[in-house]
Amino acid sequence: MNAPDKQKDKPVSDSGSDSKLPPNSKEPQVQDMQVQDICVLACAEAFRGDGSMLCNPIGNIPLLGGRLARATFEPDLICSDAVSLAVLGDYPIGQPLDPIVESYLPYRTMFDIVWSGKRHVMMGASQIDIYGNQNIAAIGDWKKPKAQLLGLRGAPGNLINHKTSYFVPNHSLNSFVEKVDIVSGPGYDKMKDLPESASKYFEIGTVVSNLGVFNFSKEGKMQVKSLHPNVSFADVQAATAFPLLLPDGITEEGIPTTPIPTEADMELLNNTLDPNGLRYM
Repeated sequence: MNAPDKQKDKPVSDSGSDSKLPPNSKEPQVQDMQVQDICVLACAEAFRGDGSMLCNPIGNIPLLGGRLARATFEPDLICSDAVSLAVLGDYPIGQPLDPIVESYLPYRTMFDIVWSGKRHVMMGASQIDIYGNQNIAAIGDWKKPKAQLLGLRGAPGNLINHKTSYFVPNHSLNSFVEKVDIVSGPGYDKMKDLPESASKYFEIGTVVSNLGVFNFSKEGKMQVKSLHPNVSFADVQAATAFPLLLPDGITEEGIPTTPIPTEADMELLNNTLDPNGLRYM
C-alpha cells in the first residue's frame, strides 16, 4: 500500500485555514500539492483554539504548522525560533534569523512555562499505540534494544503538565503498533492509574500522520478524525496494528476528508515560511 502517492488522482473541495484570498483567486486542488502540504495544515489545525499558549512543535512539518496557524487563524500564539527566543513575525524555517524578540526562553523560563501548563508541544513518535503511549526511546527490549533512539527526553513531563500532540510522518505497522516497546510519553491507560495530581492536566490533542488525523475517544482509545484525500479507511487500517475506532455516528464512508491548504496558505508556505521546501526533505 502506498496511499499518499494516490493523492494526485482526485481533487477535493475542502479548503484549509482562515487565510484571506486575493480577488478572483482559484483554490488549489489535491493534484497541485503533496501530502506534506496537507500535513502542515493538519498540524496547524492542532493548535486552533490555543490562544496565547506557547506553541512548541518539533520537526519541520510541525514547526511550519505552528507558524502557519499563527499567521492565519491564531495570531496570539507564542512561537519560538526553535532555540531560545519567542519571536514576532512570520519567519522561514532553516534560515538564520534577525528576529523581533518577544521574550527570551532560557531553560529556566521554559520549565516554568511547562509546569504552568501554558504550552502545547507537538512531538514525534517512533511508536504509538491505541491509548496514545509514545515511544522515542528504543526499539526492542530496553535491556538490549535493537535500536537506541532519543531516550525518554521530556515526554513524561510534557504529558503530565500540558497538552501534547504527535506527528508521525510514516504511518505503518512499525509505527502504529499494538504495544509500544518502551513508554516515553504515557497514554490514557497509564494515566488513569495515577493520582489526580499527576493526571488532571493530561491531554493528547491530535495525532497527525501521512495518512490521516486522529484523536481519542472518551474511553481513551485512538479514533479517526479525518483521512487525507484519496486515502480509505481500509488503507489506514491495513497500516495500523490495532483496530481504529470511528466516532459515534460516523461510518467508514462518512469519515471527513482532511482539508487541503488554500491558495493563500500555499503562498505563505512557498514564499515566506518555507521558501527552500524543507517540508519535502
